Formats: sequence, structure tokens, C-alpha cells
Amino acid sequence: MNVPTNTRSHRRASDPTLASEEDRLRVSVVVTVYNEGNGVTECLDRIFESVRLPCEVLVVYDSPDDTSAPFVEQYAARDPRVHPTLNTYGRGPAMAIRFGIDHASAPVVVVTMADGCDDPAQIDPLTKLVERGVVVAAASRYMRGGQQVGGPWFKQFLSRSAGRSLHLLARVGTNDATNSFKAYSVDFVRRVGIESDAGFEVGLELVAKARRYRQPVAELPTIWLDRTFGLSNFKMASWLPKYLRWYRYAYGPALTLPPAPPGSTPQQSSPQQKDS
Repeated sequence: MNVPTNTRSHRRASDPTLASEEDRLRVSVVVTVYNEGNGVTECLDRIFESVRLPCEVLVVYDSPDDTSAPFVEQYAARDPRVHPTLNTYGRGPAMAIRFGIDHASAPVVVVTMADGCDDPAQIDPLTKLVERGVVVAAASRYMRGGQQVGGPWFKQFLSRSAGRSLHLLARVGTNDATNSFKAYSVDFVRRVGIESDAGFEVGLELVAKARRYRQPVAELPTIWLDRTFGLSNFKMASWLPKYLRWYRYAYGPALTLPPAPPGSTPQQSSPQQKDS
């Protein structure tokens, strides 16, 4: 049965043993799923095979009827690091990512997909980059040593062109601003907020905001493999304008980083700040 995230937070506050244990967490891994079925089990196996840092994994789905849900609940019954997480912000990848980040317990969040495209062996090094002081650490397909294997050629062309031009012209700190596989400082996310409400443009939004607020971004090369099972939930035609918004935003003038909200915690919603 799904354990509501607010219930977990209450248990941490009332039980010093649980609080002490979770205080040692170094990374919260947010995995968004959409009808992955039993495929989510293989994803979780790969994560725990690769990640050595103390972690929790929030598997976020939009509906209790999602075909992934029963398999996530079965996995959580035998591994308490897994938290089945029902997104109540609204449907779509952006809302699922926002919900996962808002309910993370660690100071660093890594967002990854359940479709096998991302390399979970990079979760630890991405986390350590954020711990060293960057606010966004990107797994980059387009830097030296990176590679993208498979996927629609036009989508790859747009993604590569956007990433390379942002790196060269806007100096955003990564060659791959559009890849969703990234680590974030939760403190930074709380300060600047997330406005994306539809697709996977959250990663581009936070890279663009890091540039505008003049915060450090770093990258590591990754090999991205196109999914070999299930159907992609990527909707290029309807989401492209939202990507363009954040692409243009990255070229704007410097902004002053807002202070952390008073008394905020990683479990509280990010401020919905509107920047120009």
C-alpha cells in the first residue's frame, strides 16, 4: 500500500531514531514512471546495484491505477529505501518531478527515468558534484566522452543543437541542458522554484535559472540508450514551446538569488516565483 509522504515526514518528526537515520541520507533519487509495469523492478534493481551512497528512492506516479504501482509497492515491502509516491500536483512528467523533489528528504536530488535510458552508475558521482558546490550536475550526452544511442533523429537534432548553442552562447555550464538526468541542490530548487507544468522541461528550466542567478553548473559524460521496452511519454509537438521559453530565458541578464524561505525544509513546496 502506498505510504503518503506526509505520513513519512510525521514519523521522522516524532521518532528520533527514524529522524537520525534519515538525516544521514545523501541523495534522494526521484524516478518518474508511467505504466512501466514490471519494468520498474529492473530499474530499481539497477539503481541499488550501482548506488553506494545512503539514499532513498521516490518512485512517482500520477494515478494509483498506474501499472507500475503494484510492483513498486512489492519492492518497497522488501526494501524500505523505496517509497511509492502518488503525485497529487497534477498529471504529467513536470508535476511528477516537482512532487518528487518537494518530498525528498536528502539535500541532493537526482532525477532519473524508469525506462532504462539513464546510467544509474552516475548517480553517486553526480551527487558528489553537488556536494562539492554546484547547484546542478548534468549527465551529458553531448560533451566529450558522452553518447546518445538510438532515439528519433529529429528529437536528437533539436536536443543537441539546443545544448551546444546554450553551452557556447549562454555559457550555461553544460552541453546537455535538456537531459532530464541531473542532480540538484534542494536548497537551490527551493530558492528559485519550479514553474514547468507539463513535460520534461524542468531540467532545462533549472539550468537556465542557474545561469541567470550565476550559480555553478557542472557535467559528466554519459551514454544514453533509447528505451527497449514500453512506450515513450514524450510529446514533442505540445512541449516544444515550453522548451523554447526556457531556452530564451537562459540568455537574459543576471538575477539576484532569493534567500531560502524561512523555516523551509526539503518536504515543502518550492516557491512559484515568476521571473522575466
